[in-house]
Amino acid sequence: MAGKTHREETARVSRRGFLQSAALGAAGMLLAGKLGAYEWKTFEWREKEEIPIPPKEDDAITYDREFNIEVVTTLHELLPGVRLHMLTFNGQVPGPEIRVKEGEWVKVNFTNKTELLHTIHWHGVDVYYEHDGVPYVTQKPVMPGQTFVYKFRAYPAGTRWYHCHFATPFHMAHAMHGAIIIESDDDPIKKTFQYSRDYTLVLETFDSFFLRDEFNRMLERMKQRIWLMKHGKLDGRTLAVFKNVQEFLKAVEEGWIPPYLPERNQSREGADLNPNFFAINGKSYPMTDPLLIRQGETIRVRLINAGELIHSLHLHGHQFWWVAVDGNPLPQPIKMNTLDIAPGQTKDIVIEGYNPGYWTFHDHITTRVTNNGIYPGGMLTLLVYEEMAERDGFKPMVSLDQ
Repeated sequence: MAGKTHREETARVSRRGFLQSAALGAAGMLLAGKLGAYEWKTFEWREKEEIPIPPKEDDAITYDREFNIEVVTTLHELLPGVRLHMLTFNGQVPGPEIRVKEGEWVKVNFTNKTELLHTIHWHGVDVYYEHDGVPYVTQKPVMPGQTFVYKFRAYPAGTRWYHCHFATPFHMAHAMHGAIIIESDDDPIKKTFQYSRDYTLVLETFDSFFLRDEFNRMLERMKQRIWLMKHGKLDGRTLAVFKNVQEFLKAVEEGWIPPYLPERNQSREGADLNPNFFAINGKSYPMTDPLLIRQGETIRVRLINAGELIHSLHLHGHQFWWVAVDGNPLPQPIKMNTLDIAPGQTKDIVIEGYNPGYWTFHDHITTRVTNNGIYPGGMLTLLVYEEMAERDGFKPMVSLDQ
């Protein structure tokens, strides 16, 4: 610089470097202090009799929470011009979010109001095995018009979800999935970050052609099964369900033809899935609801992958904290801006509001940020700072007062 000796300039640069280092050091101390306060709940092995599973007797306990869930067929709109017939829980896409406290006893009255067979699997919840919802393994599927009562104790805490476990590629890929959030007063994420808002994003993939065609095929198959049932001809061999391997092999030796053989298998359920619509909480962009935040605010975002594909969620303009996987807190939070989430997984992140603006949050596998191949669309939403939205007259899909 003009007018300054080499020694003066060197001193100025050194001073600037010292101040920068001091600032970074102070920030590091604050960060270390913050993370040092992380009170992660560690898993402790317990004796078998202490595992919180519900007894079989209805009168043995008093249930704290009771929910009613019905399977119905719904004409759902992903975005203007795209309406699909879907199998849904309570007519919603995704199904109703269930929020309970860890340790509460929960009863869910599950009624099948369709012509198909269904169950509910409580994904990531440690339930008694007879309430795990696996057809022909832990329970019989719920028949049309029937009600099955699921009973369990809400455990462990975290972001969990539920879905139909019958004809899973078809039923779950329709819209038979929803979030179950088990809260805890000892949540280390809440204690550390003191977030003020809590969002749940269910990530979904839909093949509109498959849904339509498979719906018609499955309805036809169910009509056949109902006819067989009425005439007393519905048995284990008809359903391809056997008590053990020996019974299965005996049936084959006696001429029974398994349904997976080419001469019988015409639909190859789920094999031809080719999603052309991608959604968040039942909507494709631009109909997705934004994540609202204010400068200085901290929010928690629970991500649930209810589809069949891996997604790579990227947030613009921010580094977020990855704090939990499958509902379970990480040993330490990890700072990042892109997070992969596999089918069936849940992952929680915490976003701190330090960079006001309108920021994209989307699947970085860009073919999934499309609507029937047209960009932009699909699995994309915005992180919106409310101060700027109020200033600019920006109108998100949800109220700024929420």
